[in-house]
Amino acid sequence: MTRNSYPIKTFPTELIFWCLGIIGILLIDTDSTQHFTLCPIGLLGFEWCPGCGLGRSMKLLIEGNFKASWEMHPLAGLAWIVILLRIFNLIKHLKAKRNYG
Repeated sequence: MTRNSYPIKTFPTELIFWCLGIIGILLIDTDSTQHFTLCPIGLLGFEWCPGCGLGRSMKLLIEGNFKASWEMHPLAGLAWIVILLRIFNLIKHLKAKRNYG
């Protein structure tokens, strides 16, 4: 009887990453004037970055504040679609590979 005794090692870490990313976006406080950033361009002191505001814009979109979301970053809806499709594809691949469900 061969059984995979280490299923965590073969679990797709990318799926965990994207799910944690969504949780992080949902925990963002959009009313705060200061925010934590990992943006290398912002950390170098530049004021404009093409990706800055995307996370906050995604949170505003989920809250239903469409105008503020669009003003902060117009690609928030596309980002949600891309992330959710990627999660769906990873789960579909995992189910097919492991014969879950």
